[in-house]
Amino acid sequence: MSTATRELMGRGTAEPEAPWGFHLLLDLASCELAAVRSADSIRDFVAELVEAIDMRAYGDPILAHFAEHKPEAAGWSLVQLIETSSITGHFCDLTGDAYLDVFSCKPFDSGVAIDVVNRWFAPRCVTQSLIVRQA
Repeated sequence: MSTATRELMGRGTAEPEAPWGFHLLLDLASCELAAVRSADSIRDFVAELVEAIDMRAYGDPILAHFAEHKPEAAGWSLVQLIETSSITGHFCDLTGDAYLDVFSCKPFDSGVAIDVVNRWFAPRCVTQSLIVRQA
């Protein structure tokens, strides 16, 4: 039997495998408009977030302002690579809504991440989901 076959057959056993990664999804309603409209604030936020959840940034964040032709969708998009995966975000200029994802193979404290989000953006409401990814 090949190694690949043994690995596939072993997935049905009762012995749980360690998670492959953790994916935190945050929907933020009605954030402080000045914060979500500012590239500098978003850049500073992600730097603090990376440090607070004990990650290591891989390069500088990428920030781009999109959809300026469509005011209801216009806003900043963020990609920050981290050594264990990435942090992404989309921020709406009109409503102050934001959508953040933190994905990492290394475990992190989602409560700490949400605390940083609350300090920087003061959303009226935070909806969160944590997905534990399996191989």
